[in-house]
Amino acid sequence: MCLVNFQYKDHPKYKLVLAANRDEFYNRPTEPAHFWKDAPALLAGRDLMQMGTWLGVAKNGRIAALTNFRDPSMPEANKISRGAIVRDFLTSDMEPQLFLESLIPENYTGFNILVGDADHLYYYNNIENCITEIEPGIHGLSNHLLNTPWPKVIKGKNYLERYLSEHEEVAVDDLFSFLADSEQADDSALPETGIGIEFERMLSSMFIKTPEYGTRSATVVLIDNNNHVTFVERVYEKGLFKEQNVFEFDVE
Repeated sequence: MCLVNFQYKDHPKYKLVLAANRDEFYNRPTEPAHFWKDAPALLAGRDLMQMGTWLGVAKNGRIAALTNFRDPSMPEANKISRGAIVRDFLTSDMEPQLFLESLIPENYTGFNILVGDADHLYYYNNIENCITEIEPGIHGLSNHLLNTPWPKVIKGKNYLERYLSEHEEVAVDDLFSFLADSEQADDSALPETGIGIEFERMLSSMFIKTPEYGTRSATVVLIDNNNHVTFVERVYEKGLFKEQNVFEFDVE
């Protein structure tokens, strides 16, 4: 997951409005969102290489979303898959803070994670190794720290804030439209994360499409004040729309 823009407890109808893109290599095998056979209460897509996930919800209202922290100098070998963190939280009954405290930061390469539910949401990354409870409002997370002002984060937060101020009812198609924005940022606004200007430019758009890597799926999650969950995923294949999966349920 490479971009998560979300509204938290700052709307007359929705406790949580989340719009996210997952970017990954096209050849990495993935299952679309579904309730897992080995964890029937867990709704998420699945990485078939490591069997974890990047974003999911559970029938009891727990939610988690993960992004990688972009730093090419960090070692990848002999590390636990970061997707296991989302899976393990959603199948656990541990309190979010205790779950985050149980993580061993050096076991993973760099990551950010949001965990909790629509009433209590927490942010953690293993770079700062600090747990923060999310304040109500509009937030954005990409491959740096929460609310780091990267162009795609700023654009996403601004769109979401404007849209939600004008709409009491969210139309998921509207959020998918902004997640499909492929405009790249000006070079002057690009961060320097050690991957070179060409890659920084290609990765600066909300929707990414390169010959081998890009946006594989987009997900919108809505949780309203009655604890009704709407989870909609759009799957893409090499930048082209492939399928849409829609799920709705009330938190148990």
